Amino acid sequence: MPPYESVILDKNPDTHIARLTLNRPDRLNAINAQMGLELAEAVEDVAADDDMRVLVLTGAGRGFCSGADTGGMAGGGREQGPHSGERSAEEVRRGFRNAQRLILGLQRMEKPTIAMINGVAVGAGFDLACACDIRIGSPQARFMVAFVRIGLFPGYGGTWLYARALGSVGKAAELLFTGDFMEADEAHRYGLLNHLVEPDRLEPFTMDMAGRIAQGPPIAIRLAKLMLYKGLEFDLETALHMAAAAETITLTSQDHREGVEAFREKRKANYRGR
Repeated sequence: MPPYESVILDKNPDTHIARLTLNRPDRLNAINAQMGLELAEAVEDVAADDDMRVLVLTGAGRGFCSGADTGGMAGGGREQGPHSGERSAEEVRRGFRNAQRLILGLQRMEKPTIAMINGVAVGAGFDLACACDIRIGSPQARFMVAFVRIGLFPGYGGTWLYARALGSVGKAAELLFTGDFMEADEAHRYGLLNHLVEPDRLEPFTMDMAGRIAQGPPIAIRLAKLMLYKGLEFDLETALHMAAAAETITLTSQDHREGVEAFREKRKANYRGR
C-alpha cells in the first residue's frame, strides 16, 4: 500500500473493514489533483484486496468534502501557476480521468461502500457521497450541487447519480438548477441518507453497520451489489435469468453450506467467501 499525503487508508484484517478518510480538513477536504489521484488509487487498492469486505468513506474534521478545490480545480479545471487557463479543451477533458476512476471504482467495486457524512458534501463531494451504496449522516450533513453557482456542469457524474440516490428526478432537477442547499433532515426524507444519527453516534453507528455487513457472506453480497446496479439497466426477464445464474453460484458455494449448518446448529456463521 503506497503512502498517501491527502487521504488516510486504514485496512483492518480482523474486521475486514477498510476506512478511507479525505484528509485536508483545513480545506474542508476539497479535492485537488493529488487527492483525486490518491482517492482513485486507494479505492482500487481496497477493491483488489480480498481480505477487505466493506469500505467506509469519510472526511477528516468538520466536513465530508467541499467539492473541487477552487485553488486548483480538481479533475479538468485550472491548475495554479503561471500557465493557469492555458490548457486546451482536450487537456481539460483528459484531466477528469482520475475522477472517472474514482466514481466508477466505487460503483464497480464488488464490496459494499458506506459514506459516513459528518458535514458538508458539496459539488464533487455530493457526487462522491452519491456514488457510495449507503449513506449515513449527522444533522451537520448538508448537500449542494454547487456547480451551477459557478457556471459549471457536474463533471463527477452527478446528473446520473442524483436521481438514483434521491429516487426523484424532480428533486434532482431542483438541486441541479438552483444550487440550493439540502439539509440533513430533508436528505433523510428523500432517502439520500439511509440513517440520520446524532454526531456522537455517527461513527459507532456506521462502523457497527459496516461490521455486520463484513460478517455476512461475501459472495452473496458481491452478487447482490452487482445485480442491484445492473438491474437498473435490465428488463424483468433478463433480470430473472441473471438472478438464476447468481443464485446457482451461491447455492454451490461453501458459504451457503456454512450458513445452513450454522442455522441448524444455532450458531453464528463463519463465512470465508468460498
